[in-house]
Amino acid sequence: MTTLPSQPLTRSVFRAEGFSCPSCVAKIEKQVGRLAGVQAVTVKFASARIEVDHDPAVATTEMIVAAIAKAGYTAVPSTI
Repeated sequence: MTTLPSQPLTRSVFRAEGFSCPSCVAKIEKQVGRLAGVQAVTVKFASARIEVDHDPAVATTEMIVAAIAKAGYTAVPSTI
């Protein structure tokens, strides 16, 4: 049985710092993907952009930024 999100999913975009190699992508995707409420994580290495589809009632942007920090990178929500 699949549980539906409590709200429609939101796509949040973050800008990250500290990328030095493509393996950074996997570390971030793994860490953020572990959060409850996160449906998908896409990391763009070349632009240091992280896109996260999530239920904001379960996984807040603050929680996502904290998960990125736990992976060893600094990130902030992006306006674009």
